[in-house]
Amino acid sequence: MIETNRPAAAPAEDEPDLLRDQFRQLLRYRRLIGAGIGIGLLGGVYLGISTADTYVATADVVLRAPTDDPFNPSLAPDKAINIGSERQVALSSSIAAEAAKKLKVSAAAFPALRAGLQVTNPPQSMVLRFTYTASSPKEAATRANAMTEAYLFKRQEALDVTRDQMVKGYKDQRDPVSKQLDELVKEINRMPAGSARDAATSAKTDLQSEVGRYNGNITKLEALDMTPGRVTSVAVPPTGPDGPGLPMSLALGAAVGLALGLLAAWVRLVFDPAPRSEGDVARALRAPVLGSLPRDKTGGGPLLAAGEADPRLAEEYRSVAFRLAYDSRFADRRRLLVVAPRGSSETAAAVAVNLAASFAETGKDVLLIEADLRTPVLASQLPTDAGGRPRWSQMPGGPAAGGHPGQPGDSDWPDGRQLVVDAGESGAFDLIPGERVRNVARALTSPRATRLVSEADSPNSTVVVLAPPVLSYADALALVDRVDGVLVVCDPRAVHRSDLSRIRELISGAGGTVLGAVLHAPVPVDKRAAKQKPRAGRGSAAGAPPAPRPDARQTAGPEQHVPGDGSDTVALRTVRTGRR
Repeated sequence: MIETNRPAAAPAEDEPDLLRDQFRQLLRYRRLIGAGIGIGLLGGVYLGISTADTYVATADVVLRAPTDDPFNPSLAPDKAINIGSERQVALSSSIAAEAAKKLKVSAAAFPALRAGLQVTNPPQSMVLRFTYTASSPKEAATRANAMTEAYLFKRQEALDVTRDQMVKGYKDQRDPVSKQLDELVKEINRMPAGSARDAATSAKTDLQSEVGRYNGNITKLEALDMTPGRVTSVAVPPTGPDGPGLPMSLALGAAVGLALGLLAAWVRLVFDPAPRSEGDVARALRAPVLGSLPRDKTGGGPLLAAGEADPRLAEEYRSVAFRLAYDSRFADRRRLLVVAPRGSSETAAAVAVNLAASFAETGKDVLLIEADLRTPVLASQLPTDAGGRPRWSQMPGGPAAGGHPGQPGDSDWPDGRQLVVDAGESGAFDLIPGERVRNVARALTSPRATRLVSEADSPNSTVVVLAPPVLSYADALALVDRVDGVLVVCDPRAVHRSDLSRIRELISGAGGTVLGAVLHAPVPVDKRAAKQKPRAGRGSAAGAPPAPRPDARQTAGPEQHVPGDGSDTVALRTVRTGRR
């Protein structure tokens, strides 16, 4: 037989498929995404309201450097002017103080006057853009123009001061030389002709040249065009508020909130310890996901899915059984151990029962062993008839041959009791019900339990064993070396990837093999609580363990009917799980 179910490997998926899978996983955290959108909408409302009465006016100023020839192309303005420094000057308190004088702003309102100004420099230009934000259009335009005028005035004043200082410096250097020249001229006029007069005349020429140089520099400075710049765009009152408006603010807030929600959902997804998909479960167990049970709207779902109005559940069980039948690891020995990770094992019980029914439907002799000796409930929840005992129970020395299973503390499991479960159209299979015992580990590892599991060695026979949760009790590990193949039944949202990896390590260490996993949706809490309530006309809750009746079994004769032994159960209709 060809092995079709191999240990799961990471599928080679295209990038669009991976993106779609990640997006579907992000949608699991709808609350985080909704919270992000809500926060974004609140921010949009705040932005729309806060900017509803905000007006912005703008004025542009082109700067120029002092020059004696404005048409000289060799003079580069960006070399003479540091635009970054001029921007800082425009934002300085001295400019704001000059504007405050013109606007007659009080000292208390001076910080607000300065805070409303913003100066920027468009790239690759010598333009300073004065932008003023105020609560009214007229005030914004007035203050923007006042700031522009104050800046130009202060810049003009600074340039004039610089020129006057330079002119004064040249005059201070020229005056001593001019005085010396006047004295030399007077001396030459008194000197007779000769070599001395000629030397004095030569010195006079040098002094006249130096005085002329100073006069030229002073004349050049006084001829400079000291215009600091010109206003190219005067601020006018804006016709509308500067804010984007409430509709646009809400749209922007929703977009930003959606981005924040998706980011929060992605972070939550990264740090989520639960499996995010079937691929995560397969990688943690290193085994394929054989099936995913559809969500049942009534709660825990039927223990036997045959005859249900919705056939999807029964078909899913048949699909799982079909995949197991074509797995050589199971087909060689035909032993299957069904376990849950931790907590309740009611869904695992439903899987074990329905897989037994599905195997019986294919014509196999199926034996279902309830190895959950802590909370045995299958005998009270399944439609059973009293059947014959297993072959090993007829051996000398067994409990049916001289033993006293009815005495408290002396009864061992299995005690030879075997029931026939009517699975409706699927046929019937045998059930070895569980019973409470003192020493669970001794009962599970006893020779009688080993001979019972070896029933699968017979031709056309299959044994399905139901064990307690593997991470809650070590019962399942005591059976792994006898059953080999293990099927894990879990709710992906209620188990961690580390739990699944630990289950795989425990089962592998005990000598078994994880054949696959069956996933199911969580059972609603209110449904579970409702199923635990006692029903009218019945002595116990549906999910409570059956009360022991040792006296009735011991005193009843071979032909006498014992109520509650399973022989009084009618044909299968719909049987639902109890709380395990």
